[in-house]
Amino acid sequence: MTTHSLIGFLIFLGILVLVDLYAYMGICTAIASWGQIARQWVKLIYWTISIGMLLMLCFGAFRFQELRSSHNHAFAFSVIGVFILLLLPKLVIVVFHGVEDMLQAICWGWSRMAPGAAPSTGAGVGRIRFISQLGLALAAIPFGSVLHGLTKGRRNFNVSHVPIVSKKLPTAFDGLRIVQISDLHLGSFSVGSDIVQRGIDLINAEDPDLILFTGDLVNDYADEAEPWLEQLKGLKARMGKYSILGNHDYSDYASWPNLREKRMNMEKLMGHHRTLGFRLLLDEHLPIGIPGQGPGGDTFTLIGVQNWGVRFQQYGNLKKAIAGTDDSKFRLLMSHDPTHWEAQVQETGIDLMLSGHTHGAQFGITIAGRTYSPAQWVYKQWAGHYEQDGMQLYVNRGFGFIGFPGRVGMPPEITVFHLHVNVS
Repeated sequence: MTTHSLIGFLIFLGILVLVDLYAYMGICTAIASWGQIARQWVKLIYWTISIGMLLMLCFGAFRFQELRSSHNHAFAFSVIGVFILLLLPKLVIVVFHGVEDMLQAICWGWSRMAPGAAPSTGAGVGRIRFISQLGLALAAIPFGSVLHGLTKGRRNFNVSHVPIVSKKLPTAFDGLRIVQISDLHLGSFSVGSDIVQRGIDLINAEDPDLILFTGDLVNDYADEAEPWLEQLKGLKARMGKYSILGNHDYSDYASWPNLREKRMNMEKLMGHHRTLGFRLLLDEHLPIGIPGQGPGGDTFTLIGVQNWGVRFQQYGNLKKAIAGTDDSKFRLLMSHDPTHWEAQVQETGIDLMLSGHTHGAQFGITIAGRTYSPAQWVYKQWAGHYEQDGMQLYVNRGFGFIGFPGRVGMPPEITVFHLHVNVS
């Protein structure tokens, strides 16, 4: 850890200690009417957990590069998950206790300055204490939500069925089923997890004609995929499986001793795609036809580009990928980053683009049938189906996770597209 990083981490740690102290004051205020033994137990449990968390953060910070180089993402992400699980409830308590302290200060100031004002009474203080008690009760909401996301939310796949209607589709493709998966991030799963197999079973149950994977097989290193290769070979699709690369697949976020080893990592990753039976598309296109229909049969064009994003790597060459394609035929583009759609893709008239990348921020809340997520503060198109001027985009919410090892109100997604011919 560099001196600059160390100073930043110590400042961050100091802020966390202040949050811990102030949250504890709020808890003490909220439980002031409890018995002495109960309050002491609360103190013991609170500080045991808080100090343990701070020590775990220190361990993770000073051993981060070592953990990363050993490809031990599962442990590092678990630390992040527990940290968020404990921090969010404390922030709720801090906010409510802060409001209480502010009201106490106003009451005290009024009693001192206002002519003839009655001094504060114990009853008044008790009524204000209700704010800290309310904060303590409401802190259970983020705690419970994050706990569910860490345990159940990341494994409860949402199988989304999406109709795609186009006049350009030949009648032979009416009813075709295409499954899209994205952002597997296999290095995030602990060895022995059944989540990957659970997703595979759900995909095969849809009996897809095509499976399209829109990038981010791993977090950094090709080796992360190796524990899961045998399971993923079990994905079945009658007309083939196709894939592209995502921003994490290039291993740009890892430290490499030289470019040769980085290139070898990429070659190994491409080999994993072949092992899994996926045809990896690198700025290229190919025709997709119905098996057995013979030469001259109906086709649509499948296009795959390398990663291209407004804020991320711009390796993809869309012009090269679509060169020679017939825009009178239905064209389906796989491009990992949804910002590519407005930046370059729309001007080409491509009929449907499939993306991932955003994960829906792995956090969301649904109110009156509409889902809100921090992802929408960063991405204009961040999850789901979009349409403009006859062109369509679908942003898959992702299969796996990264950083935070869970999903809160934003389940992992398997998307099933049902192609339909528009005859009107």
